[in-house]
Amino acid sequence: MKYILKYLVLLVSISFILGSCTSISTVSAGMSPEQPQERPPVLPSIPQKIMSTGKVPPKDLARFLHQNNPKISDQEALLMANLYHKEAALESVNSDIAFVQMCLETSFLRFGGLVTPDMHNYCGLGSIGPGKPGERFPTAQMGVRAHIQHLKAYASTEALHQSLVDPRFKYVRRGSAPSIHDLAGRWASDREYGRKLEGLLKRLYQSAFGIATAEATSWKTGLYFSNYPTSGSTAGAVYVIDN
Repeated sequence: MKYILKYLVLLVSISFILGSCTSISTVSAGMSPEQPQERPPVLPSIPQKIMSTGKVPPKDLARFLHQNNPKISDQEALLMANLYHKEAALESVNSDIAFVQMCLETSFLRFGGLVTPDMHNYCGLGSIGPGKPGERFPTAQMGVRAHIQHLKAYASTEALHQSLVDPRFKYVRRGSAPSIHDLAGRWASDREYGRKLEGLLKRLYQSAFGIATAEATSWKTGLYFSNYPTSGSTAGAVYVIDN
C-alpha cells in the first residue's frame, strides 16, 4: 500500500510539472492565453412613450441625419441635433422620438413639398394642402421648440416649461397620444405613422450603437410617394431623392 501511494504521488508530480512546462512554452512561443470575447452590441429597446428620456447623444443624432442626407453640412446637422436634444429635455419629451419625427416629416431636411426650409417648420405644423403650406417660425430654435411643444400637447397634460410658441397647441386634445403609435390618425392621417417612427428609431439605434444590419442604410435614390399632407408635403405627390 505504501508503494502504491508513492507511485500516485509521483504521477501527480509529473503531471503538474508537464502542465507547467506546457504553459511556459506556450507563452514563450508568443501565444497569449485565451481572452474573453467581447459581447456584441445590444440594440436598446425602442421607446414607445413620448414623455421619456432619449438615449442618443447629439453627435450621433447629427451623424444619423448626415448619413441619410449627405447634402447638408456637418454643422447644420449638429445644430439641429443640439437643438432637439436641448429643447426636448426642457419639456421631458424623448429627444430620439422628436428627432426621427423631424427626419420623417422633412425627409431628412430635404423638404420638397409645401413646407420650405426657410419656414423652420420641422413637423408639418398647419400644412394641410395648396394655399396652406403651414406655420412659419423666425429661427430654427423656435421651429424646434414649437415641434416639441406640439408633441407634448399630444403626449401629456403637464404644463409647458417654456413660453408657448406653438400656434396650434390649443387645438390639441391634451394627453390624447401618449405613445408613438397613438399619433397615427391624430398627428397624421397615415395609419402606419407609428410604425414608420418605430422603424426610424430602430435605424437610429443601429447607427448610434454600432449595430450594422441591412436595415441600417440611408434612403436609396429613387421616387417616393407622399400619402398624407401633414408631413410637410402634398398628399399624392411623388418626390425624387437623388442623394
